[in-house]
Amino acid sequence: MSDHDHWRDHGVKVIPSTALDTNTAQTPGMNRAAAITHARAGAEKLWAGTVTIHPEAKTGAHHHGEVESVIYVVSGRARMRWGDRLEFTAEAGPGDFIFVPPYVPHQEINASTEPLECVLVRSGQEPVVVNLDIPVVEEPETVLWTDDLHH
Repeated sequence: MSDHDHWRDHGVKVIPSTALDTNTAQTPGMNRAAAITHARAGAEKLWAGTVTIHPEAKTGAHHHGEVESVIYVVSGRARMRWGDRLEFTAEAGPGDFIFVPPYVPHQEINASTEPLECVLVRSGQEPVVVNLDIPVVEEPETVLWTDDLHH
């Protein structure tokens, strides 16, 4: 096989938005669709796809095991709750990124009357979704983003 043939078949992959796979782990209140997986694109370390949360809907509490997740908000308003009792909250809008560390219990909420559309990337191939039945606080504490570089 020539380099030309090799790179044609094993190089860049473009997955059309009409070809996403909804046969992936789901959480009540949201719809996930896979774009980049090992089976679909040959990815070894990443999973990527889309997630839509219906207007004014919220997911159940869940976590994704040992994988890290990054959510990019395309449109709408996301309200995240997290913690053992979902006692913390923060919001994100179009252009914002959300990082969810491994094993963090969390809940995604559509904080608007329009669909919340996001791109989701995970650090692993396994579509781990552990749905949780946990007690939830009524008034979560709002947490603003900070890091050691930007005080």
